[in-house]
Amino acid sequence: MKEIITQHVEKHLDEYMRLVKEMYDHPEIGNEEFQTMDLLSKALDQLGFDTTTAYICPTGFQGIYRSSKTGPVIAFLCEYDALPEVGHGCGHNLIAAISIAAGAALKEVIDTYGGEIRVIGTPAEENFGGKVTMVKAHVFDDVDVAMMIHPSTEDRLGGRTVALNPLKFEFFGKNAHGCQPQNGRSALDAAVLSYTSISLLRQYAKPNTYIHGIIRNGGEAANVIPAYASMEYYFRGETMSYVKELCERAKECVAGACAATGCTYQMSVFECPYEDNVINYTLCDLLKEAYQQAGRTDVLPVDEVPSGSSDIGAVSYVCPSLHGYIKIADPCVNGHSKEMADATISAEGRQALHDGGIALALVALRLLEDPKLLDQAKEELKQTILQNK
Repeated sequence: MKEIITQHVEKHLDEYMRLVKEMYDHPEIGNEEFQTMDLLSKALDQLGFDTTTAYICPTGFQGIYRSSKTGPVIAFLCEYDALPEVGHGCGHNLIAAISIAAGAALKEVIDTYGGEIRVIGTPAEENFGGKVTMVKAHVFDDVDVAMMIHPSTEDRLGGRTVALNPLKFEFFGKNAHGCQPQNGRSALDAAVLSYTSISLLRQYAKPNTYIHGIIRNGGEAANVIPAYASMEYYFRGETMSYVKELCERAKECVAGACAATGCTYQMSVFECPYEDNVINYTLCDLLKEAYQQAGRTDVLPVDEVPSGSSDIGAVSYVCPSLHGYIKIADPCVNGHSKEMADATISAEGRQALHDGGIALALVALRLLEDPKLLDQAKEELKQTILQNK
């Protein structure tokens, strides 16, 4: 079966690489990936999948292949939104192609075991959380396992992420002439005082907690007391429950600043909140084995220090999930850079497409061959969630 999977990926590698290059040449930011959605869904059509576009999200899609025999539902997740200025500097074009390659390769052998393959296009990972929207729509409720591989500067089995809650604070005061400030109430003063107070929270936050924000609006003219100001913040921490605790403390800082300056405020969530990523070590062990079979032996363990945020966290609380990493560039190359985007279409990027597609399919194959491993992954998720409560 391994040989069949490998042969499929190698036979179609040029086609999958063409998808990577097409997305590289025509990057689309989150919720605007219409051309990319069409490109990838048509590729799945040609590979024999039953494909739906505008699936849950305007730029989401899903390709399904059902075996005649019953079995587990295995999902391969595609990301494909780009970044402003740098295009595919996060390598999402490669993520999509790896998942399509893996799904199509598994399709060659799944009828022997039984089950269902879903290649799910999850748009807008960078800011708007396509996976979160899909989780809320119950897309993953009947999925047994969800998998993807992310380009990186190292081969790694996975990594913890931090939960993210993005808050916007708007301040309302009263305009007045700059030479008659006693007649006004400065919304900017309320914002500045809030910014200072929230900054002081960092010293008292738990490790692996991040607070970063900007003053988005602060007035239009120097000789006018601003009646409106706003700030946008990211609050991040190891769990969403702690992040929300932190947000309540920030809210108290803002309320105090408004009391001091005679202003009022409103608080809102301005982007999609992300849960932390629940690591499934059963799946990580299978990825290590699969990477070795694909010829990648220098594989790092799970990074236990949480960093960054991703909408994969929402999926990881619903079903066992795998979010591995594969090297396409040297450590000197920064993420979210043009250099990282260029790496997706390099020789190393092509090799990652080859190895990643095979490895993900091999992980799925092991779950089909040994259903006890899938039971183990599900039980691990159940126990981890119980421990985190």
